[in-house]
Parts: sequence; C-alpha cells; structure tokens
Amino acid sequence: MSKLVSIIIAVLILVQSFNIPVNDMVELDDLIAHARFHSQEYGDNFVVFLSKHYGELKNEHNQQHQEEQQEHEKLPFQHQCQNAALSAFVLIVSDIGALNTATLGLHLESEYFYQATYSSLEREGPFQPPRQA
Repeated sequence: MSKLVSIIIAVLILVQSFNIPVNDMVELDDLIAHARFHSQEYGDNFVVFLSKHYGELKNEHNQQHQEEQQEHEKLPFQHQCQNAALSAFVLIVSDIGALNTATLGLHLESEYFYQATYSSLEREGPFQPPRQA
C-alpha cells in the first residue's frame, strides 16, 4: 500500500512539474474528438491537426474556419502561461566607510599536495599523479 501511495505522489509531482493544469487534462477528450472530426471531415492526420491548432497553420485555419471557433476555444493548452519572479537584494550598512576600507585577503600559498598512502614497486612509470600542485 505504501508503494502505491508513493507512486501516485511521484506521478502527481511529475505532472505538476510539466505545469499542466488539471482543466487541460480534463479537456483532452475534446482534443481527441476534434482530431477525429478533422480526420473524417478534412482527412488530416494527427500531426497536421496539431499544426492547424497549435503550430504554423493556426492563423490560416482560424481564418478559413470561423464556424469552428467555439470548438477551438474548448481545446486544451490554449492559454498563455507566464511566470515572473522578482528577486531583490538589499544591503543595509550603517557605516558607509566600512565598505570603502574593506580589503580582500589573498592567500597565495598552495594548500594541495599529494602524499602517497600506499607502496608500490613500480613507482617510476609515465603516468604518475603530481607530487605537488
């Protein structure tokens, strides 16, 4: 039972990460029905149908078939989704002079060195790691 719950939660998080609203999932049957209508009426395959409603042929299709406008509004994924995030960084300093006198300390000594922790008879081969950086 716990595996089933974890799978359901994982699928829910996956679907939410695609940013697909639930009402679009409900409207998928309208998409399939309208695709069948286009297949029977115009002989379009599914790729051409998607191009006419979501791709390059959308404007041309909307101009030629104004009578289908109500059905087109019922199709899923017709909304524009824009996310905006505003990040602000505020630095409050009571002593402005402290910013001018701040210095950066540079540490030029090397803190990395190689120390062999094993012993081997073949130490002088061509592919040895560096002894000191």
